[in-house]
Amino acid sequence: MVYNGYLGEVKEVNVSVGDPVKACELPAVPVPDYLNWDLWVGPSMFRNYHPELAPPIEDNSWANWRAYKDFGGGLITDWGAHMFDIGQWGLGMDKSGPVEFIPPEKGAKRGLQMNYANGIIMNHVNWGENNAVQFLGSEGKIEVSRSFYRSDISGLTELELNGNDKPLYRSDNHYQDWVDAIKNRKRPVSDVETGHRTASLCNIVNIAYSLERPLKWAPSHEKFIDDDDANRMLTRPFRGKWNFNDY
Repeated sequence: MVYNGYLGEVKEVNVSVGDPVKACELPAVPVPDYLNWDLWVGPSMFRNYHPELAPPIEDNSWANWRAYKDFGGGLITDWGAHMFDIGQWGLGMDKSGPVEFIPPEKGAKRGLQMNYANGIIMNHVNWGENNAVQFLGSEGKIEVSRSFYRSDISGLTELELNGNDKPLYRSDNHYQDWVDAIKNRKRPVSDVETGHRTASLCNIVNIAYSLERPLKWAPSHEKFIDDDDANRMLTRPFRGKWNFNDY
């Protein structure tokens, strides 16, 4: 509906996901005897074992390594990979992205603003729902998550697309679609470029929160403009034998 203009002119997108990534400062805990901790850490900067990173084998709780920047990207890359992706998708920006990232006041974990070249704004904010996206247009709004799809435009969520509308792909099995794409030498319904652009956006959001200053981004070159410090953060060193630059 967003893609086909049923909201009128889209002006703003609000994405509600959790916190940016944080530094790993957990205290050291003895490594379980069944775990090769050096191998688990792999190419990342070495951090001492803590069960929050890798819970004991008998513990069924979620491992929280994803919250720490040595191993993951926080909820920005966790749920952001799903929700910022919907924002990009609705705006038709699957192969591009914002050109400017403006973080909030220092220390804030919400409020980052992303500006697109066409004037549309996407915000990382809590707008009242968790892990959800809100599209704001000149004719109304659409709100969507994995558990709801709603609009303040009467009848919009039940409306059938007409023959002039561009339908989105239908796929109820991404695994099978991927196998079929290999067999038929075709692109999958959700191509690697789409995932790459979403992952890039999520990581840039973390970089902007970390540097606490506005950043200008060139989607065509996938580099920050006139910002060596930010560009250095697009990659990280690989530890020890995992450093492929040594081979």
